[in-house]
Amino acid sequence: MPFLLFAVVVAFVALTVFRLRKVGRRPPGYPPGPPTWPLIGNLHLMPKEKPHLQFQKWAEEYGPIYSLILGTKVMVVLSSDQAIKDLLDKRSAIYSSRPDMYLGMVVSGGMRMLLMEYGDTWRMVRKIVHNNLNIKAARTYVPYQELENKAMLMGLLEKPDLFFDHIRRYTNSLTTQMIFGFRTTSIDDPKLKQLFHGFEKFSNVVGTQTAALLDLFPILRRLPDMVLPLRRYAKELHKKELELYVGHWLDVKKAIKEKTARPSFCIDLVRAQDAEGFSDLLAGYVSGSLLEAGSDTTAATLVGFVQAMLLFPNVAKAAQEELDRVCGDEFPTLDDMPDLPYIRGLIKESLRWMPTDILGVPHAVIRDDEYMGYTIPKGAGVMWNVWAVHMDPKRHPDPRRFDPARYAHDNQTAAEAANNADASKRDHFVFGAGRRLCQGMHIAERSLFLAIARMLWAFDLRLALDADGNEVKPDADDLTEGLMVCPRPFPARIVPRDEAKVARVRAEWSKMEDVLDDDLQWKVLPEGLIWKDYSQATDAP
Repeated sequence: MPFLLFAVVVAFVALTVFRLRKVGRRPPGYPPGPPTWPLIGNLHLMPKEKPHLQFQKWAEEYGPIYSLILGTKVMVVLSSDQAIKDLLDKRSAIYSSRPDMYLGMVVSGGMRMLLMEYGDTWRMVRKIVHNNLNIKAARTYVPYQELENKAMLMGLLEKPDLFFDHIRRYTNSLTTQMIFGFRTTSIDDPKLKQLFHGFEKFSNVVGTQTAALLDLFPILRRLPDMVLPLRRYAKELHKKELELYVGHWLDVKKAIKEKTARPSFCIDLVRAQDAEGFSDLLAGYVSGSLLEAGSDTTAATLVGFVQAMLLFPNVAKAAQEELDRVCGDEFPTLDDMPDLPYIRGLIKESLRWMPTDILGVPHAVIRDDEYMGYTIPKGAGVMWNVWAVHMDPKRHPDPRRFDPARYAHDNQTAAEAANNADASKRDHFVFGAGRRLCQGMHIAERSLFLAIARMLWAFDLRLALDADGNEVKPDADDLTEGLMVCPRPFPARIVPRDEAKVARVRAEWSKMEDVLDDDLQWKVLPEGLIWKDYSQATDAP
């Protein structure tokens, strides 16, 4: 009997060793990549900070498609516009899922649209979102954008040092109006601060090495929370997200049912919930995901724009010359956009120069595939290396120079560029690819135009001065860490260009005050909004 037990143990150990012998190795036929170690593959090479720089180096060494063997998982990295077009766009039917991102799912309760696997639930949610963010719907939100933009300009007049906060309130309030039907009127709003703080922490958690280890070695998930403090923290973040997102949802849902709510996206979401029967938790995360997307990325891009104007003052000067020539003393409007090619180029360059989703959010392939003679296995994560494409000197000469003239002859909208059959003609990759392409890009593009054109028309953006009167230059490489990035806080002097423009900004805001009540909410909503009253929906079962 002891001999039999010994034989069983030896056989088990031998079988385990046999199964593990290939773990960490790069199988023949896979895309090339850095040398691997047994069991861990390339895990030891993964950088703790600024991963985009290392991923760019690997792209330069291994080409437009390379692979990283991360324990039991494979990550295929696409680092050229053509590879992204060929796989994520042209083969989107099999490249639209998401890899397992365990801690991200813990924070999100498995319901964040950004991380959701491709399937029936994702398709249902995407259809609802598309109906509210398509190009036709986007046009109806312009009055919201006008109002919030003018409120931001007033904030810059009165408290210019708080430009980070004014920008975030601008993008957040626009989004709360579209999603929930109310304005965010103060830069000190606690829910505004909670949103940006929470999304930054979510992004940080997902980007940690601990998160990567839990994705690559699922057996580690069995460890208790006392050994995995980051998971305990992720659970705490989830509770706070539930409080914010589901709280917003339940408040507006109740008002919609009682027919006291202002028109918003949530009316369509209530109608869909009546028909499909999904939970309040999912509804809260659908609306919360849109709140994140509409608030964070556009705000981060605008912060990057301010930083670029400080570092490249000649660009700001050229943009102001165009604005003065075309608009003169008149307030820039969306109607001026066709006549402001340099401003349009400046928007594109802002998105290229400081991409918020610096390494993209990885896709996953749902079946075996082949590309450029390489095998891409089912279940592999597929990263679209946004930074490497944006900083490719063959695509963009002297890529760290901020130069709107790169787009002198590019009259495409972001959507047109993303769908251009010629991958080299795409302006930037911030809005995603394939079926995961951002549906709110039309809205974001207008918000960026209004903010950038009017800030440069009304203000000079200058370097801050230290206590000794020396100019303080921000560091363009000093970014937050995580899935999504933003320049870390930096000082700037935002100074009105002249008194006439100050007077015009105040006059424009005065017009807006006439349409707001004592709580700074709309007295009467703008005409043309797409949402029908809930009472017109079919009766819920």
